[in-house]
Amino acid sequence: MSDTEVLILGSGAAGLSLALRLAQAGRKVCVVSKSQLSSGSTLWAQGGISAVLDAADSLENHVSDTLVAGAGLCDEAAVRFTVERGPGCIHWLLEQGVQFTRDEDDPTGRGLHLTREGGHSHRRIVHAADATGRAVETTLASLAAAHPNITVRERSVGVDLIVAPAEKRVLGAYLFDRDSGRVEAVAAKAVALCTGGANQVYLYSSNPFGASGDGIAMAWRAGCRVSNMEFMQFHPTCLYHEDSRNFLISEALRGEGALLRLPNADGSAGERFMPRFDSRGELAPRDIVARAIDHEMKRLGLRHVLLDITHKPPEFIKSHFPSIYAHCLELGLNITREPIPVVPSAHFTCGGVLTDLRARTDVDGLYAMGEVACTGLHGANRLASNSILECLAFAAAAADDLLATLDQRAMPQGLKAWDESRVTDSDEDVVVSHNWLELRTFMWDYVGIVRTTKRLERAQHRIELLAREIQEYYGNYRISAHLLELRNLVVCADLIVRSALSRKESRGLHYTLDYPHTLARAMPTILDGRKAA
Repeated sequence: MSDTEVLILGSGAAGLSLALRLAQAGRKVCVVSKSQLSSGSTLWAQGGISAVLDAADSLENHVSDTLVAGAGLCDEAAVRFTVERGPGCIHWLLEQGVQFTRDEDDPTGRGLHLTREGGHSHRRIVHAADATGRAVETTLASLAAAHPNITVRERSVGVDLIVAPAEKRVLGAYLFDRDSGRVEAVAAKAVALCTGGANQVYLYSSNPFGASGDGIAMAWRAGCRVSNMEFMQFHPTCLYHEDSRNFLISEALRGEGALLRLPNADGSAGERFMPRFDSRGELAPRDIVARAIDHEMKRLGLRHVLLDITHKPPEFIKSHFPSIYAHCLELGLNITREPIPVVPSAHFTCGGVLTDLRARTDVDGLYAMGEVACTGLHGANRLASNSILECLAFAAAAADDLLATLDQRAMPQGLKAWDESRVTDSDEDVVVSHNWLELRTFMWDYVGIVRTTKRLERAQHRIELLAREIQEYYGNYRISAHLLELRNLVVCADLIVRSALSRKESRGLHYTLDYPHTLARAMPTILDGRKAA
């Protein structure tokens, strides 16, 4: 593979929109995907993209809602920066051909249907039925695959960034080809991390593929700061079914009136419980809803609670939520007549690699955007449907910065080839699968929705043991995709636990029984990879 001007690791909304903006301006880029090009985390997003498009709404309302959800820890400048770019990002997607759901009551047929989700004071969620991520991802991936300025490299995994120590400048990255088993050094004027979050560090996750914290771990090893890693968002409503462990039940159902209820002894829908926890009921921010569900499950020994939308007309449910309806029906569950069994699951990493408003990190030429980054937008809890908006807004900002600076950057020469002369093939791959399960299990048990110092310290001790074992394995055997993901997950687990132990309060997504109160002053948690590199 030839070198490239911009190497983009990750093919979700952030990576693909950055690639297209650069390619459409005449620059040569390479997009690297761990699987197929259209398999980024964006593909699984159901709800939509938040943007102020209604005359009854305002940018100030969107800013205020985001700040409230972020529990005092948002960077207001980053919030305003993102929100102000929302309408423009939606129009850009429309120009690319994304087919959003239209407003049936608009006589012109040009208006977009806007729904409402938890934490939002107005209807401002642009969506494509209940499969918005799929509409965005497949459209952008199709355009990227066909563009002559974009090279696509599928089934490849980033191993590590290549950084010039003296200048603290990125030179490229080592890429592992999953088919050949070989590692190649690829030079680039700039590298963009668009690799998503780290929710696969938990046993139960809403993302079935890939969110293994690769970009966060690579940036940390390269000497970047990371921030707010203790804030892992648990989506309140993941389908509870033995044959479907990663399927989200979109927040939009609650936006359209679905109610959370306790199950009766016969499995039918019983008492509605959310009003006991928050006056906003089912439309409270996700951290509140997830904790309420967790509380009721532990209090009553339940395996799940129920999400009930059966009071809505069947045709309304089928037309607004066709994917959810069809998926549940395949499993023998008719959501027009039966409540949906749901549980919380790890969903979104609010912290990540610290960046500025141009998506620049501490390493010159290294950018990060989307879930891998900590821009200050989400604070201690992400407002629903602000995630794809963040991807689009910061990809546009990064593209502007790159277009203004690429000609001043020289192409790196003479990168050191990958050396595997001292490693052998492993005959103990069971170590990887065993450590993977152990890590995700104790993170779920000890570093979940409700935490204590004792639980966190137990997790930290196990992480230290696993990290040594994984590093020894990594140093002696040829690598595999699963080993690389495990190596990155244990780094992210360590960052999460260290961040959680340092926060002596409960705020947003971080709730600890030892420090149940919220301090008067909100301070970010920052860990400095420059000291660890």
